[in-house]
Amino acid sequence: MDLRGRAFSSVYRLRVLLMLFHTTAGIMAEQEVENLSGLSTNPEKDIFVVRENGTTCLMAEFAAKFIVPYDVWASNYVDLITEQADISLTRGAEVKGRCGHNESELQVFWVDRAYALKMLFVKESHNASKGPEATWRLSKVQFVYDSLEKTHFKDAVSAGKHTANSHHLSALVTPAGKSYQCQAQQTISLASSDPQKTVTMILSAVHIQPFDIISDFVFSEEHKCPVDEREQLEETLPLILGLILGLVIVVTLAIYHIHHKMTANQRRERNVEDGLSFLQDESKERAGKLEDGGWFFQCSVPVRKKPWFLITVGHCTRKRRYLLSSAILSLRAPNLTLPFPF
Repeated sequence: MDLRGRAFSSVYRLRVLLMLFHTTAGIMAEQEVENLSGLSTNPEKDIFVVRENGTTCLMAEFAAKFIVPYDVWASNYVDLITEQADISLTRGAEVKGRCGHNESELQVFWVDRAYALKMLFVKESHNASKGPEATWRLSKVQFVYDSLEKTHFKDAVSAGKHTANSHHLSALVTPAGKSYQCQAQQTISLASSDPQKTVTMILSAVHIQPFDIISDFVFSEEHKCPVDEREQLEETLPLILGLILGLVIVVTLAIYHIHHKMTANQRRERNVEDGLSFLQDESKERAGKLEDGGWFFQCSVPVRKKPWFLITVGHCTRKRRYLLSSAILSLRAPNLTLPFPF
């Protein structure tokens, strides 16, 4: 019996030591957190990093503000009126966190732990048309506040600590392996333990990744929120429309230029044909009238290479003067030989 008792006692002690070791290791891992808010150029944004075994497992950048309603006495000290406290997450906050394969948590405390924020993230797999897909989301938010704190609460009735929790939350849904990014404001409603009070949490400039971080202190590929994508589309749409309009104008001008050139060439060809036909008719007519005299004359007129050239054939005179014609011709030949009757 003594040997069995000693063996049992040794096994029990070993189990206790193992439990203490795991608990201590968990606590040590939970304490591997860093507040890097001083690196942010935005004074309202905080940066938190959780590390386990020397590796970054959770990164979070965001600006958070809480709108908390509370009751105060009216001037008659009979009625209650509702005031509103705007509580922002400040720099230098105390941070805790833990990472898991399917569940991660971030806790932030500030103003001597008068305020505490807990955010729980979960990773899930579900079936889709393309096959199994994994996503992560923000599944729970808890905000603890103390209305005895005088900086934000003035003469609050029923002052004390209250807890506000989310219900059936599914926010910041992101494909696994990616980080969530959203510059736009997002609101989350929290039900307070203070009767009939709802706390509003406002997040902005969010960039969070609670799972699958590959490089230390580096976010994975961003998954943008629908609001940011819509705003980006609204910003780029005028530029796209401007480019399309400019292209339409260029094409229209090019078509007009080609059409104008073609019609100008056709007009020149018609003018040449009409002018030559006219000259030939005039020549035949004058020649018929002068067949009795039997005199003919040829003028060789050099023509400059210009698109339009005014040729005035005046009077070719030998005993008789004839005004043959005046025409505007477009000619490409280096010279023109015209028969003139005389």
